[in-house]
This record gives sequence, C-alpha cells and structure tokens, in this order.
Amino acid sequence: MKQFIGTGVALITPFTADKQVDVAALKRIVNYNIEGGVEYLVVLGTTAETATLTKEEQDLVKQTIIEANSNRVPLVLGVGGNNTANVLAALNEENLKGFSAILSVSPYYNKPTQEGIYQHFKAIAEKSPLPVILYNVPGRTSSNVAPSTVVRLASEFSNIIGIKEAAGDIVQAMELIRKAPKDFLVISGDDIITLPMVLAGGAGVISVIGEAYPKQFSEMVRLGLQRKVDEAFEIHYALTDAINMIFEQGNPAGVKELFQHLGLCENHLRLPLVPVNEELSNRLKNFVNQSKL
Repeated sequence: MKQFIGTGVALITPFTADKQVDVAALKRIVNYNIEGGVEYLVVLGTTAETATLTKEEQDLVKQTIIEANSNRVPLVLGVGGNNTANVLAALNEENLKGFSAILSVSPYYNKPTQEGIYQHFKAIAEKSPLPVILYNVPGRTSSNVAPSTVVRLASEFSNIIGIKEAAGDIVQAMELIRKAPKDFLVISGDDIITLPMVLAGGAGVISVIGEAYPKQFSEMVRLGLQRKVDEAFEIHYALTDAINMIFEQGNPAGVKELFQHLGLCENHLRLPLVPVNEELSNRLKNFVNQSKL
C-alpha cells in the first residue's frame, strides 16, 4: 500500500464561535495540507473531536472533506470503538464511500486482554471492505497492543496493512518493524519520534504537527525515507519546540491554538476540552512569528 508511505495528517474539526462545524475553515485546512504536500488525510480520528460530533455532523465533515479533496490524495476514515458490534455495524459500503482505508483504534476503557484485542480486530478484518490500519495509543486506551498481537493479526489477515503506533516507545516500534511481515506498514503516531522510526524502517507518520506545517513535516519524512539524515534532522529540530507545545495541554487544543496563530481557523473546542491558557498561547504565537519555517 504505497499510497500510505509518507505523511498522513489527522484532521481537526474546526468550529465556529457557536460550536458548529466550520465548513469554510475545514475546506481551507484540507487545501492547505494537500498543497503542502502530504500524502494522505485521516478523517474523524481522535484529533477531530469525533466523540463530540453527532452522526449528522460526522457525515457533514466527511462530505466536506471528500468534496474539498476532489480525489487529489487518499482518505482514511477513523472507524473504531470499544463496542465491537457497533464498529462492525459502521463498516458498510455507504459509510465508507470515498475512502481508501480505515483507521481503527484499539478498544479503550474496557482494557481487553491481548486475546480480546486480537478477536476484536479479527472481526473487523473479516467485515471491512477496505484495508485496515490498526491504531495503538495506550495513553488514551489504557491498554497496549503487544507486538506479538500485531504480528499475529498482520500474518493472518492480508487486509490489515499497517499500524499507527503511538505508544511513544521506540523500542516497541523497532520490534514491530523487525518482526512484522515485509510489506506491513509501521506508521508513527508520535510526532516527536517520527524521524527515528522512519530511519529504523518505519513507513511514515499520521501526524498532528504535520497538519500545521505540512510542507516542512512531509519533507522531513521524505528525507528520512531517502536516508538523508542531516537534512531531515534539521527540520526535526526546527519543529521540536512546536511539537512539544501542541501536546502540553492536550490535543487538539494545542494545534487549534497554533492554527489560530497561522490564520487557518479559530480555536473553538467542545467540552470537555477547553482552549490552552494564555501563557501557552503566547509561546505558540512567538514560535509562529519567530520561526523561519
């Protein structure tokens, strides 16, 4: 699946001051990222505040992105949850129209065993008409998908094509890269260790900071894939402060504040998320004004 090698970005959902989906801003962000050179877009992931969107709003977000994209880059749809039956029900052709793959998070809160995680994704693989990218993010789900479970799934189901690995553990990522089938994509889900993962054999990233700086971050990933290490690390270090800041008070509060300073959208979130404080906002503003990116 070469279309998913490189940089994907996890799109936010911009809101107006009255907390409605800001369609105009969403179109602007889609164009900004495609023109910036990203390889694909991820729709309705965690960064999109999907948990706070109604079904009608989710449909609006999907349709807006599909139309703004106009078949320029592949689209990946977030389809996951901690109720396996509900996830399976969402895997119908109409719901997935316009998308090239799904991104499915490991079940959260329930804290299933590794066998439970395996059975959950087995059911998804058997039902999904699209390729499946697993998503491991223990900081949000409270359970880690062990490399052995990933390898088992990748070996048994040809339509499980990769994993967004966001455990923040470079050793675990390297274990996945070493043991997974040859064409299985190990995709970084942590911006700060994306370059080390790519240099270790990873396939790229599904990024948050890349949504704000698509030109720079996607170029860093390409340089890493080409083993142009010095040039890649120059971009990595130029973005390090911004990466740390956008996650300091939670995602997507940080990146939405950065977007506001970049003039892409206003920083409105839905509860229980709230905007970053004034001190962090000022630091992000200073980064935008002082960086040479």
